[in-house]
Amino acid sequence: MAGAGPEACHARGMTDREEPVAAASGRGGFGMAGGGPVYASSGRVAPRPPAADGDQALAARIATVQEVLDGLPGSAIFLMPVFGDDGEVADFRIMAAAPDAVDIAARRGQELVGLSILETYPTVVGTELWRGYLRTLESGVRYEGDPFEYEEVLAGIPRLSRFAVRVAACQGGLIVSWVRLDSGEREQRRLTVMQRLAMMGWADWDLTGNVVTWSDEVYAIFGRDRAQEPMTLAELRSQVVAEDLPALVRTVRRLLGEGKPIDHTFRITTAVGEVRHVRIVAEAEMDARENPVEVLGFFQDLTPAKRAEQQLLEHQRAALAHRSLLAAERDLAGRLQHALLPVPQQSLRLAGLTVDVAYQPLQEGLNVGGDWYSAIELPDGSALLVIGDVAGHGLDAVATMAQLRFTAKGMAITGTPLATILTRLNTLLLHTSERNFSTATMIMAHYEPDTSQLSWVQAGHPPPLLLRQGRAHYLPAPRGILLGATTAPHYEASALRLLPGDQLLLYTDGLVEKPGEDVDEGLARLVAAATAPTGGARVLDGILDALVTPDARRDDICALHISL
Repeated sequence: MAGAGPEACHARGMTDREEPVAAASGRGGFGMAGGGPVYASSGRVAPRPPAADGDQALAARIATVQEVLDGLPGSAIFLMPVFGDDGEVADFRIMAAAPDAVDIAARRGQELVGLSILETYPTVVGTELWRGYLRTLESGVRYEGDPFEYEEVLAGIPRLSRFAVRVAACQGGLIVSWVRLDSGEREQRRLTVMQRLAMMGWADWDLTGNVVTWSDEVYAIFGRDRAQEPMTLAELRSQVVAEDLPALVRTVRRLLGEGKPIDHTFRITTAVGEVRHVRIVAEAEMDARENPVEVLGFFQDLTPAKRAEQQLLEHQRAALAHRSLLAAERDLAGRLQHALLPVPQQSLRLAGLTVDVAYQPLQEGLNVGGDWYSAIELPDGSALLVIGDVAGHGLDAVATMAQLRFTAKGMAITGTPLATILTRLNTLLLHTSERNFSTATMIMAHYEPDTSQLSWVQAGHPPPLLLRQGRAHYLPAPRGILLGATTAPHYEASALRLLPGDQLLLYTDGLVEKPGEDVDEGLARLVAAATAPTGGARVLDGILDALVTPDARRDDICALHISL
């Protein structure tokens, strides 16, 4: 291309100054191609059409420069001066642009051609850059000043940008090229922030030049003063915990000897004595002879993660120990309960009565309850029938149940009246040391076979259900408050004569109560279940099948079915 090389630009120097570019307003939006200052203007106004051979020559020169710019990478434009009436340079206009030239408004290449510098960058006038334009245009000496700073406003937020600008005379105008510096700086800041947040830093060991480079975050990880030189791979061992050193040495030797990438975690001790867990990930660049020439990698501080892992492990151990304790306590409570009530389901013959027993403990975790029963024949041939429920669950409830069961049996064997037994059991609860329970309910019944007389007392317990001649009703309860509720209770006894075919049901509240439901509804269900045909099965089994839903249970269930 004739006259298109750099020689053509410098040879002409200022010889074309006598051919000024016609003043014309430019389109707004371009500052410096590739990201320079941007100011809006009123829109593009085309230069005056060529009217003489001089204009045609100028157009030819511009076309030649455009051909040169078409082959250049990066941001470059060709400016021609615009002279005022006084013969001084009043403005510059972009007459050609490299294809890769781009401004902040995303205009590229030919979109920039025709823009006026004065209208597009009004604040450039009078700056060192503007004076550099004028000096280069006048003298032909290339201008390359200090980085040019420009404050742009994007989305209402001002931001200072920096550019390295170069200006050279060419074909009576200027070739202006530049590189935006702050974009690289922003990327560096982003990288620094990312490293800090990830607690990670990069390292480069040039083994041939014996040069080590660390990022700032590596200094922070090792607690090393930035005034000190970064450590070589061999010097790392000075901070490594002794127990971890052999494994790290083997790992580094494998990296340098075999060229295999490594990913290894070890502990270091900082200058202030803090122990940190550090991860190194690195790979080696090998030469043609498979000798390492450079190692690239990163360090990561895993100390917070290791601490969290240790805390989690300690919590898991504590939870395991707690579960083991709960399992042991549950097993102990279950053993105690089974020792006290060895047979959960049985049929007994006592003093002419048939007594069917059903006991279903809930036993979820340590949710072992205090339901219990006793059915024994006394020395005089009569029968003692007892059912009770201690408030609460766990070992305390089981221990309390044992006290009540054996104390009641002992007093009954000595002939103590039933009402007196309840009074003394109430005193026992109130004066038990380390009393961790609240109250208990009970029914005690004494049956004399010679007279078929059943005497009974109750302490706040659900009433017995009597089935006679196919009909069921609850016995009126004699006076009696639950055990442990007051220091001055009063208990009365009630009696009835059992007839052949009579059935009596004693039970705990777990059989009739449901959360959020009135107890009368549960009592009505029990009547319906007790009077329903059993199909030959035990009456008690039919009642349990009708009323107990295993998945919905919330309490122990204990029941005695007594028939004459």
